[in-house]
Amino acid sequence: MSQSMQKLSIVILNFNTKELTQKCVDSIIGNTKGISYEIVVVDNGSDEKIPKSKNYKLIESNINLGFAGGNNLARNYVKGEYVLFLNSDTEVYKDSISECLKYFELHDEIGALTCKTVLPNGKPDRDARRSFPTPFVALTHFSGLDKVFPKSKIFAKYWYGYKSPDEIQEVDAIQGAFFLVKKETLDKVDWFSEEYFLDGEDIDLSFKIKSLGKEIIYYPKVSILHIKKASKKKRSLKSKMAGVNSMEIFYKKFLWQRYDLILNLIVVFAIYLLKTLRFGKAIIGR
Repeated sequence: MSQSMQKLSIVILNFNTKELTQKCVDSIIGNTKGISYEIVVVDNGSDEKIPKSKNYKLIESNINLGFAGGNNLARNYVKGEYVLFLNSDTEVYKDSISECLKYFELHDEIGALTCKTVLPNGKPDRDARRSFPTPFVALTHFSGLDKVFPKSKIFAKYWYGYKSPDEIQEVDAIQGAFFLVKKETLDKVDWFSEEYFLDGEDIDLSFKIKSLGKEIIYYPKVSILHIKKASKKKRSLKSKMAGVNSMEIFYKKFLWQRYDLILNLIVVFAIYLLKTLRFGKAIIGR
């Protein structure tokens, strides 16, 4: 892997997942052949610093900048035509990355792509493909209607429960655990939006890419392992509240202008109610 222009830059954000990050790097090296790539590891203010290695570029931050801010540190270092954001708690299988890249290159309409992600229990990670959380989609999800009617086109839109997880399909949003995109596209949309600390930034980025007229593709012909939430095990109150805070940011940023004031006020009230419940749960659980 030379220091010249690469086909692909793989960005791994490390936050207190030192051993998992090394396993992730090893899986890339062992299972990715036939393409030129570089690995960029960003240490996001971890308690235990990740060591330097010939296998990757290391970028270090003294503080935790969150998922968006941490990944954006790689912006001035990556040399690839494509960028793959890959969670540190993932492991790629044989040709997972190269097959996704091959499919991407054959379709000009694609703006971003993910593969099938599998949890340690062998089940698909439903967060790999999601619909944008419009008021109705959010209502069906948080009310539990999508669990009552898991195959319904009306009530199970959030996780696309009515579509097979083994079918190539266009979706609204993909997960940041495996997010493949052209660097040119990233530069056009200004990378991840840093008003999000944790959660929501991948949906935001998907929305910005779709706004360019590009497709977001879920490509399940290959898969990766996703241990999931490894860096969230010891979370601060800020991290615990980040998910619900992200809902408010996304809604006001992209959806507020699409609906009338009364509906907007109802949605914001529901978000603040959920915030209150999450805050109480977080305080009790500390």
